[in-house]
Amino acid sequence: MKIILNGAYGRMGRHIAEIAETLPDIEVTAGVDKSTSSHPITFPVYKDPFQITETGDVIIDFSHPSAIPGLVEYAKVKRLPMVIATTGLSEHELDIITEASAHIPILRAANMSLGICLMHELVKRMTEVLGGTFDIEIIEQHHNQKSDSPSGTALALADSINSVLRKPGQLVYGRHGADSRREKDEIGIHAVRGGTVPGIHTVIFAGCDEILEITHTAQSRKVFALGAIHAARYITGKPPGMYDMKDVLQI
Repeated sequence: MKIILNGAYGRMGRHIAEIAETLPDIEVTAGVDKSTSSHPITFPVYKDPFQITETGDVIIDFSHPSAIPGLVEYAKVKRLPMVIATTGLSEHELDIITEASAHIPILRAANMSLGICLMHELVKRMTEVLGGTFDIEIIEQHHNQKSDSPSGTALALADSINSVLRKPGQLVYGRHGADSRREKDEIGIHAVRGGTVPGIHTVIFAGCDEILEITHTAQSRKVFALGAIHAARYITGKPPGMYDMKDVLQI
């Protein structure tokens, strides 16, 4: 499988490239990145995807929302499947992705971790049983250079919770002030930034005299790179449409 890697000089791009070198059936044939880097790399990197002369079977994107329009247009022209892991996308960028999925297969996920994918399903089941009687809060922790807040994964977890609640909860981002008492139908989302934390997500179900928590901890960014490669293997050869990590795990 030949990968075109968007965001090749970024931290996640470098992890994917390093892992690909250890796998006999994977090759990164070209990268795209508007920035430059002195980091050693074994494939050509272009500033614009339309400059690419190498062939590819799939695009993996770990970059910036601003790169989405041009990258999606390139994928449509070349009829290439896409794995999109970039977060912080605007409604306009999401619309571009949705429109393109009528022409090419696209797998988009806020978090490429296989464990986070399973966490979504566990949280849904917990909400089915406890929602309405337990208060639900989400805490996410990331490194001090993460630009978007709250994380795309935290928002996706809130979406999973609301998808099974009879009355969707109102998202409340942090609390401050003299009167910050919790309303019954809230879902609190709290962001912590510091150090080099790759990512920790906790969903808290707090009831009367008991608390149930589920936490996922990413101990390195390699889990996201491996998940993206799993997703790329899955999406290659699929018909046009929108896919997610649930499809990869078949849950």
